[in-house]
Amino acid sequence: MKNTSELLCLLALFLLAMPCAGDVSTVDLVVQGDYVVTMDSDNTVIRDGVVIIDDGRIIKVGASSELLPLFKAREHFAGQHKVVMPGLVNGHSHAAMTLLRGIADDLSLFEWLNHYIFPAEVTFADEEFVRVGTQLACWEMTRGGTTTFVDMYYHPAVIAKVVDQCGMRAMVSATIIGQKSPDAEDAEDSINNARDFVEGHLQKYPRVIPILGPHSNYTLNADQLKKSRALSTSLAVPISIHMAESPYEMKYSLEHYDKRSVEMYESIGFLLGPTIAAHMVWPNESEIGILAERKVGVIYNPTSNMKTAAGVSPVTAMLDAGVLIGLGTDGAASNNDLDMWEEMRLGALLQKVNTMDPEALGARQVLAMATINGAKAIGLADEIGSLEVGKKADLIQVAFTDPHHVPAYDIISHLVYVTDEQDVATVVVDGRVLMRERELLFLNEEEIRTQAGLIAQRIKTKLNIE
Repeated sequence: MKNTSELLCLLALFLLAMPCAGDVSTVDLVVQGDYVVTMDSDNTVIRDGVVIIDDGRIIKVGASSELLPLFKAREHFAGQHKVVMPGLVNGHSHAAMTLLRGIADDLSLFEWLNHYIFPAEVTFADEEFVRVGTQLACWEMTRGGTTTFVDMYYHPAVIAKVVDQCGMRAMVSATIIGQKSPDAEDAEDSINNARDFVEGHLQKYPRVIPILGPHSNYTLNADQLKKSRALSTSLAVPISIHMAESPYEMKYSLEHYDKRSVEMYESIGFLLGPTIAAHMVWPNESEIGILAERKVGVIYNPTSNMKTAAGVSPVTAMLDAGVLIGLGTDGAASNNDLDMWEEMRLGALLQKVNTMDPEALGARQVLAMATINGAKAIGLADEIGSLEVGKKADLIQVAFTDPHHVPAYDIISHLVYVTDEQDVATVVVDGRVLMRERELLFLNEEEIRTQAGLIAQRIKTKLNIE
C-alpha cells in the first residue's frame, strides 16, 4: 500500500509538471528566426528565437524551444534561413516626391529646389498627385522593411489617409513654408492649414501622428518660425524641419540672421520643444553641444547629402556628444530611392572615409540608428524600435537565402553591409501582416503603377520631356 501511495504521488507530480491543453495560450501571431536581433539595451541576439504577438503587441521574446510549446498561433511564420528584427525607421522623407524621381538630377540643392522642384510642385502636386505618390512610396518602403516614416509634404490629410489604408506607421508633418505652395498661399495660410490638420487628426488614425513641418530658416523668417514653435507647443506635437543642411543655408543664415543655423534657432527659442532636425550637415562644436542639450533628434541622410553635394554630416562627433541620431532617405527626387539598407551601408562608409577611421560608425551603431536610435530621435522609442515585451509589434523577417548571405559569420555585419531591400520577406506593423513572403497585402501594385504612369505622362507633356 505504501508503495502504491508513493507511486500515485509521483504520478500526480509528473502530471502537474506536464503542460496540458489549458496551459497553451492562443495568440495572433508567432514569428520565428534562426536569429532574433532584438536591438534592446543589451543588444540581445537570440539563436533560434521567436517573437510572440497578440493584440498588436509583443508579449514574449525568447528561444523557440522554450516558448513554442506554450502558444498556439492563428498565423505562424517559420524562421529557417531568416533573421527577425525591428522594422526600419525612416526619420525623414517626402513620400509623394516618388512622382518627381529623376526629374532633375546632378544639381546643387539651391538650384534643384528653386529652379526645378518648387515650380514643379506648385504646378503638379495636387491631392491626386500626393495620394498616388504616397501610395507608391508606401509600396517601396514596405517592400524594403520600413515600418515607420516621418513625412513632410503638402496635403497632409491625404498622406495620413494613405498611411492608414496601407497599414504603415507615420508621423505626418503639415508643411509650413513662406511662399505659394500646392496647399497654401503664404506662411500665414500654411500655419492655419497646419493647425487645422493637426487638430483634425490627433486621434483620427491609430498609426498616424500629426505634427508640424516648418520647412527651413531660408523659406521662413524668424517670426514665422517662432509662430510655428508656438503652435506646436499649444498643440503638444513635435516639429520636423530641415536644419544646417547645405553651404547655401549657412551663408543665408549668416547674412540674414548674423548667426549660424543652429545658433539662430536657439536664439529664438525654437529648440525648446521636441524637434526632429533633418540633415544637420554643418553644425560646429558649440552647436553640437546645443543639439545635445536640447535633445534634438537629428536625422542623417547620407545619400541625399552626397547627391546634392551638401556635405558630410559630422555624425561621429555628434554621437560622441550624446546627440540622438536616426537615419532617413529624404525624398526620392533627391536620393533617388527610399531604401534604408542603402542608407545604412553608405552612411557607415561615408563616415569611415570622411574621418579616415575604419572603426568609425560601426555596423551595430548604424543598425541602431535605423531602428531603436531612430525611434529615440523621433520620440517613439517607448513604443517601437526594438523587440521587447510590451512594445508595438513592428518587425520584419529578413531572408538569408541569397548567395550574398552565404556564409554569414556575423549577423549584424550582414544586415548592414550585405542586405538589401529584396531580402525582406515579411513585414508586420501593429501585429498586422503587411507583406507575406514578398507579397504585399494592402496595396494594389498594378493600380498604383498605372496611376503613377498617367501622372508621369502629364508631367512629361507639360515639361516637354521626351
